[in-house]
Amino acid sequence: MSCPRRYNTRVSHERWLVSYADFITLLFAFFVVMYSISQVNEGKYRVLSDALINAFKPDGQAPTAIQPPQIPKGPNTGVPSGVIPQMPLKRGDEAKRKAREERMRSIARDVLRVLEPLIKEGQVRVTETARGIAVEINASVLFKSAQAALEPESIRALTAVAHVLATTDNAIEVEGHTDTERIATAQFPSNWELSGARASSVVRLFIDNGVTPARLVAVGLADTRPVDGNETADGRARNRRVTVMIRPDPPDSGASAAEPDPTGAETPAPATAADSVDSGVQNR
Repeated sequence: MSCPRRYNTRVSHERWLVSYADFITLLFAFFVVMYSISQVNEGKYRVLSDALINAFKPDGQAPTAIQPPQIPKGPNTGVPSGVIPQMPLKRGDEAKRKAREERMRSIARDVLRVLEPLIKEGQVRVTETARGIAVEINASVLFKSAQAALEPESIRALTAVAHVLATTDNAIEVEGHTDTERIATAQFPSNWELSGARASSVVRLFIDNGVTPARLVAVGLADTRPVDGNETADGRARNRRVTVMIRPDPPDSGASAAEPDPTGAETPAPATAADSVDSGVQNR
């Protein structure tokens, strides 16, 4: 009599490991895909997309290439520009900018009007720079040679300019410039003292005619900022000048004195102001 065959009926309690291993594999593949997409490397993205297509496409169907997403990058960074929201320009800021531009145009028109005779003679140039409105006055109109006292004929013109500036709140820098010819007197040992004294003479006249002293800065630059060559008499005469720089903002805005022009570019004063005195508005 044969014995009945016994079967092993013990239930395995480790079958969950199969599902767990499959889950971990899928999770790993998911993070690999997410990492590849975040790098936005076109070559790696194309290889990965082709591999996924070949793995999951039906039999006999040709794979279709997936184009990598075109994500705009921020300047000088690898971070998409969409990550950080771009704040639009506030309407109030735009209105302030337009109001400031219109105020500067109005000042330029008034300065051109009061200096029209000297502009026509070529003794004054009004330009608009990145720093503000520059009123360049030839030193021969203002002073005698090697002197810092204003000539009586120039006081009337500068007084008219002062009356225009007294109605504004813009910061004003008065710069004295000389040529390369050396001076050595008891009063002015060098061109630095002469250029500073000439700028101070103009500042004092402005104060006497109603311009707030806190808005004014006198700067002596000697021969360090030439606008023409010093090899000829005409070039040296051009370099001997006083420049009244009208800044676009009040003096408490943090603007520094004699700040260099970041671009070096200058554009003419507004055309509306120069229609009647076109010859006075020039590029340096």
